[in-house]
Amino acid sequence: MTSPEQSSPQQHADRSYRSPAGLAGGVLLLALAAWLGGDALVRGAAHTKLLAVAGLLFAVPLVAAFTLRPLVRAGADRLVVRNPFRTVTLPWAAVEDLRASFSSEVFTTDGTKYQLWSIPVSLRQRKKANRQAARAAGRPDHHDPHLGPAPAAPPPRATADRALDELRELRERGAKRESAQGTPVVKWAYEVIVPCVVGAVALVVLIAL
Repeated sequence: MTSPEQSSPQQHADRSYRSPAGLAGGVLLLALAAWLGGDALVRGAAHTKLLAVAGLLFAVPLVAAFTLRPLVRAGADRLVVRNPFRTVTLPWAAVEDLRASFSSEVFTTDGTKYQLWSIPVSLRQRKKANRQAARAAGRPDHHDPHLGPAPAAPPPRATADRALDELRELRERGAKRESAQGTPVVKWAYEVIVPCVVGAVALVVLIAL
């Protein structure tokens, strides 16, 4: 499930999308790593302490990368996609389409595809929404004859599908704006990659000793 947040009531205010389940899972895993690693550092022998440090150096950035780091921020001119190991900045003019099948994805005009990690697709939630929509479509309308038919309620949508509908709307608004022109920019998250690599190498060396 993804939680959309609007930063201000303005028409083109930035919107941020995160996965509440991912955030909760990340906090729990980091707390477990801190407990286990802290216990090893306090009570373990010298070699065990070194293993704990290397393990934490490898695991903590990795867990944070896949749970706390993912974010999608959409503004008037561009879409910023922060995935586990890189951040992609896409001016709206460079965005060709946004789709959600088994995962949420954005396609650029040059044919490149990027996953939206912070907008996970729940097939169970989508099936539930489809069943509710089907039941609503087959239900007869009940209305007051004096007031006329009641307005039809919008069909239920899965959270990921709603989020992508909002992003498509923002793209349609901003794609032709002069400030939304440009090419995609990809920046690698070395603050995540470097500690993971160092921790993994240290673990291999310590285990081999």
